[in-house]
Amino acid sequence: MSQTTSTSTNALTELLAIMAKLRDPKTGCPWDIKQDFKSIVPHTLEEAYEVADCIEKGDLGELKSELGDLLFQVVFYAQLAQEQGLFDFSDVMAGLNDKLVRRHPHVFTEQQALTDEQLSEQWQAIKAQDRAIKTTPQSASIWQDIPANLPSLSKAKKIQERVSGLGFDWPNYHGALDKVIEEVDEVKEALAVDPLSAHSAEEVGDLLFATVNVARHIKRDPEQLLRSANDKFSARFEKVQTYLHQRGQSLDTASLVEMDAAWDAIKKQK
Repeated sequence: MSQTTSTSTNALTELLAIMAKLRDPKTGCPWDIKQDFKSIVPHTLEEAYEVADCIEKGDLGELKSELGDLLFQVVFYAQLAQEQGLFDFSDVMAGLNDKLVRRHPHVFTEQQALTDEQLSEQWQAIKAQDRAIKTTPQSASIWQDIPANLPSLSKAKKIQERVSGLGFDWPNYHGALDKVIEEVDEVKEALAVDPLSAHSAEEVGDLLFATVNVARHIKRDPEQLLRSANDKFSARFEKVQTYLHQRGQSLDTASLVEMDAAWDAIKKQK
């Protein structure tokens, strides 16, 4: 065993021991003791987003700490499961190792180079096999392993990937983009009748779903794209605020025309 491997093993052993100590009914931390699977889910989601935020900001110096916080969530779930006699952290790792080897036959068994398209087809086929093992034909659902509470943009992408694996897909982004244009026209028609109707809302939803499909076809993650768009808009609007302030105005007093002019001026600065 190399020194690096030994150090990692010792650190993991210590981490698991710390987690067990935190959950000790007599001497542990009151907050940790009272937690259960459901109560720490919000913390897990928060930690995952903090990891993503670090990476997207390029703050890799802080990434190590955030990854540690996310790992702690996994260790916490494993400790809860061990206490209930369900599984432990070793079982989690063993299951992950088995899954990684099984889902990458081109690396571990067949040793062959595949294109991105072939990799995607193989991945979807293996996941379909995994789903078939977990359920009976009567209860099988092609959506069964897509989390119900997944963020809607990510869920739309998962749904589209699933049906694409079944052959229901546009051959390229052109068809997906044409669908967006079609949906825009349908939104216009619905809004012209009643912008506040349930039908208008439904059509806007269809437009969002179609837009996700374009992102998927160009190999982009819709959640990341929207986060980037949010950040871009926020940063630009802050510059609008500064622009107005330098001219003796404020967001509270400026008219829409003045804010639009400031926005256009900021855009031209790039």
